[in-house]
Amino acid sequence: MTASVFIGVSVDGFIARPDGGLDWLPEGGGEPHGYNEFIASVDAIVIGRKTFEIVLTFGAWPYGDKRVVVLSNHPIDFSAVVGGVVEQMAGTPADIVSQLAASGAHHLYIDGGVTIQGFLRAGLIRRMIITRVPVLIGSGIPLFGALPEDIRLHHVATRHYPSGLVQSEYHL
Repeated sequence: MTASVFIGVSVDGFIARPDGGLDWLPEGGGEPHGYNEFIASVDAIVIGRKTFEIVLTFGAWPYGDKRVVVLSNHPIDFSAVVGGVVEQMAGTPADIVSQLAASGAHHLYIDGGVTIQGFLRAGLIRRMIITRVPVLIGSGIPLFGALPEDIRLHHVATRHYPSGLVQSEYHL
């Protein structure tokens, strides 16, 4: 099982404004930077409840028929999801990975601040693709939180794009 992160972050390290706002990201993701190829490679997307609620504000469901797992210990209303394949799970990151592996998933896309941080602390993230957006937003939801110990990263590649996006890939 491979669990990966593909995320945009402000130069000052935030993945969203304090209220979850993403208005600082380039419209439509900016120029192509590998997201479509990445998302085509995953079997399931794992997000937290707060990220799910933000995604619902996008209008059209952005994940097509890709399997989406929303993590929450509380009931979630999925009635607003049109055309998506969405389910709820609860448990530790290791439990979630085990359940998804048992159902045939091989590559997971982990998204959302708390969810990414939990999977990192559990040692389950194997690949991170982090795209720095040339903006400082001053405060917000950080990509990384407290860790029990250092996590060593192996740099794979760094790419830059005409819009100023700088993307680095790491393996853990």
